[in-house]
Amino acid sequence: MAWPRSPKGQGATVSETYLTSATGSVDFVARHGLWTDAQREAAAEVLARLESLEFVRVVFGDPHGIARSKVISAPVFATVLRNGMDFSPGPFVFDTGHAVAIDFFASGGGIGVDELTGAGDFIVVPDPTTFRVLPHTGRPTGWVIGDEYLRDGTPHPLSSRAALRRQVDALAARDLEFVVGLEVEWYLTRFTDGGRPKRIGGFGVQGEPPTVEAVNGGYQFNSDSLLDAVMPVIDPVLEALVALGLPLRGIEHESGPGQLEFTFNPMPGLAAADAMLLLRTITKQVLARSGHHASFMALPALDGFDPSGWHLHQSLAQRSTGRNLFTAEPGGSALSPMGMAYLGGLIEHAGASSLLCVPTVNGYRRMREGFSLSPDRVAWCTENRGAFLRVLGAHGDAASHVENRIGEPTANPYLYLVGQVSAGVDGVDRTLDPGPPAADPHAGTAAALPRQLDEALETFAESRFYQTVLGSELHRCLSALKASEWARYEQWLAKVEPTQDDDVTEWEHREYFGTF
Repeated sequence: MAWPRSPKGQGATVSETYLTSATGSVDFVARHGLWTDAQREAAAEVLARLESLEFVRVVFGDPHGIARSKVISAPVFATVLRNGMDFSPGPFVFDTGHAVAIDFFASGGGIGVDELTGAGDFIVVPDPTTFRVLPHTGRPTGWVIGDEYLRDGTPHPLSSRAALRRQVDALAARDLEFVVGLEVEWYLTRFTDGGRPKRIGGFGVQGEPPTVEAVNGGYQFNSDSLLDAVMPVIDPVLEALVALGLPLRGIEHESGPGQLEFTFNPMPGLAAADAMLLLRTITKQVLARSGHHASFMALPALDGFDPSGWHLHQSLAQRSTGRNLFTAEPGGSALSPMGMAYLGGLIEHAGASSLLCVPTVNGYRRMREGFSLSPDRVAWCTENRGAFLRVLGAHGDAASHVENRIGEPTANPYLYLVGQVSAGVDGVDRTLDPGPPAADPHAGTAAALPRQLDEALETFAESRFYQTVLGSELHRCLSALKASEWARYEQWLAKVEPTQDDDVTEWEHREYFGTF
């Protein structure tokens, strides 16, 4: 893309000179050698496509897995590909209710990150391999996921995508690939007030959630008629996901009213996390344009609604051949020795990883008595949906893998996957034995999974394993954000009459229904 020149041809215009230095840091990508050959090739292709675009959204996932972005003009984005883009650290210090949970005016920003002190900017560098053109916007607009960096060119220690990339790169050095299948449940509802807020919130005080109505009565599991009735509404979503290159595998109507499940073909780990960020973001945006609301909250405070989960299917493959390394010899164990050891690692770190799988107050509603398909014990089984870890395709099947069934759809996809693959690989490296499969995955003889966010937070905060995996700064950051979230919930509870243990509170609905 050529920059405009002065009418007399006397070199660069003021605009050109300014734009080349007004974003990020001049030649940040090249100076610090941040791209692979594949990324450099993709960047050249992106530059060629900018002539047909007006805007590009530069996006990164915050610690909650929410997409944060800046929309910039296409000519400026050409500069961002060289320099990166400045971002405020606000998304790193706000909890889910936008309360400031980290004292960024303290030394080291309160958690040992000097550049966070005083709310100084960091730099987001687009990953050109993630570039897509959004199919649902009026003006031609691109969308690209970026990686967060400190100003010295090192990966930002609070970047959840960087944490997953470290795991993926370490596996690649061992000729291994983390393979992930997404199975995500969510709710489709219809706005009754146009999505307009009745009461505005503030920092740490959420406003009123969207007022909605159910699109059907539900409770006809896998009903073709219920699914067909909502297809005219979700067709634009499906068209968008396919246009964006997501490997959509299937759609089905779950039990709840307007509760849908999308499944995707297996993907490499980083691509799967990127896909989940894109899925949640685009689904909400496309449906809002037609007067509908998509929510990935686990259990909305709406009459008759059933919990939603995010089941994570995972395995390891040989990178050079694509061969599934979890496949056992026919007639042998449920999984190969590597697969069984991986399963042992997931069992070993089940308690501490729960915060990464189920990061909200509301998500733990699914793990209480009354929901038989929502696990509550550290147990594994073959083909049993009541188990925390369900082994599928066992005994020689080339598609053998492990399904984690406790995850909630709001989970940060990068952290959810980091928590799983690091635990599993630790099991492989230490040859951990998962023990025998459980005859009853809900039996009280097995260790209990955390039943509330505070229990999960305590176990996570004490985990030296995840402190090492994530880095001490990100580990402290997540602990502080979740401690703030739980404290606000307890403060709210103290001001209202006690509710029954299985009732979703007004606080939860305000906190999560609109945001996620």
